Amino acid sequence: MASETEIKTERLMRLAESEGLAGILLNGQHNFAWITGGASNGIDQTRDNGAASVLVAKDGRRILLANNIEMPRLLSEVVSASEFVPIEFPWQDEKSSSRFLISQAIGALGGGQIATDIPLDASAPAIEGMITKCRYSLTADEIIRFKELGRDAGQAMRKVIDQIKPGETEIGIGLAIRLELGKANITSPVVLVAADDRISRYRHPVPSDKKWEKTVMLVACARRGGLTVSLSRIVSVGTTTRDLCERTNATAFVNASLWNATREGTSGRDLYQVAANAYAEAEFPDEINKHHQGGAVGYRTREWVAHPECNETVQPDQAFAWNPSIAGTKVEETVILENGFVETITTSPDFPSIVHEIDGIEYSSPGILEI
Repeated sequence: MASETEIKTERLMRLAESEGLAGILLNGQHNFAWITGGASNGIDQTRDNGAASVLVAKDGRRILLANNIEMPRLLSEVVSASEFVPIEFPWQDEKSSSRFLISQAIGALGGGQIATDIPLDASAPAIEGMITKCRYSLTADEIIRFKELGRDAGQAMRKVIDQIKPGETEIGIGLAIRLELGKANITSPVVLVAADDRISRYRHPVPSDKKWEKTVMLVACARRGGLTVSLSRIVSVGTTTRDLCERTNATAFVNASLWNATREGTSGRDLYQVAANAYAEAEFPDEINKHHQGGAVGYRTREWVAHPECNETVQPDQAFAWNPSIAGTKVEETVILENGFVETITTSPDFPSIVHEIDGIEYSSPGILEI
C-alpha cells in the first residue's frame, strides 16, 4: 500500500505532467506540512513562507532544499533523508537573490520549467490554486490525525468553558482558549470571543476588554500538524432567552441542511443555495447576506468558501466547516465526508445539541450551554 507521502507525490506528479513542468516547489508552511504528513518548515509564523522547501519532480523524486542553518535540525527532527533527498546551501547564497532557490531547484532536476506554490520569483509561476485541489481528498492517515485533532479541540473548548466565569473579559477568555489548546500542542490562528451584545453586532468579534455578563460566544480555529478545524460554542448564564433559543434553533437548521447537502460532486454554488433556502424556510432570509457560510477546510482555515459563483465541488474524504449565523448566535463544527455521509469530529463532551431530521437522517448541531 502506498504511503501518505507517496500518494501526495503521485498527485503532484500528475499535476506537473499536465502543466508541462519538470517539478513543483513547495515552500508555503501549509504545503510543507501537507507533503510531509504534518511536519513543519515554519519559524516565523507571520509569513506563509517556510525556512525550507520540498521539490517534487515529474519523475517522483522528492528533494529537500534548505540552508546550512536549518538542514541539520530538519534531518534530525523533522523529515527523513530516505524520503526527501537533501540539498544544502550557504545561507548567504540564499539571501543573494530571489531567483537563487529557483536556480537550485532547476539545477537539481537537470533543467526544465518549475512552478512554485506561493510566489517566490517571477521566473517561476505560482500555482497554489492547482496545488490546493491536490489537498482536498484526505488520505487515510490524514483522516486519523484530523479526527484526533477535532477530538482534542472539542475537549479543550469544553475545559475552557468549565474554567471561565461571568465578569471576565473577552481578552481573558481568548487567552484561556489559546492556553488550553496549547496544552494539546494545538495552535490557534483564529480566536474570537463575543460577550452579550457584541455577538449580534459583529460576525468576527476580535476579543475586546468587554466583560461577559449573560451570554458569551467562543470561536476557535485549531491547528496541529498543518491540519485545521473550526468550532464555535455559546454559553448562557441561567436560562437562555426564548429569542436566542429560536435563533439558534434556526441556525442549527441551516447547519443541518448544509451537512445533508454536503455530498460528493455538489458544487459550492449549490451549497450556497441550500443555505439560502434554509434561511428563508427558517424565516431569516436576509441573514445569508451578513456573513459567509464556511466551506472546505484542511491545511487552510478555509480551502474554499461557498458563494453564488463557486464552481468548486465536494470531493470524497474532504473536510468541511460550515458556520451559519443569525444575529446573536452561530453554529460551527468541523465534519469529514466519508462513505457518503458527514461525521462531526469537533464535538465537546456534555455539550447540549440541537437535532434536526432531514431526509430521514438526524443531524446534531451544538446548542447553548446554560450554567
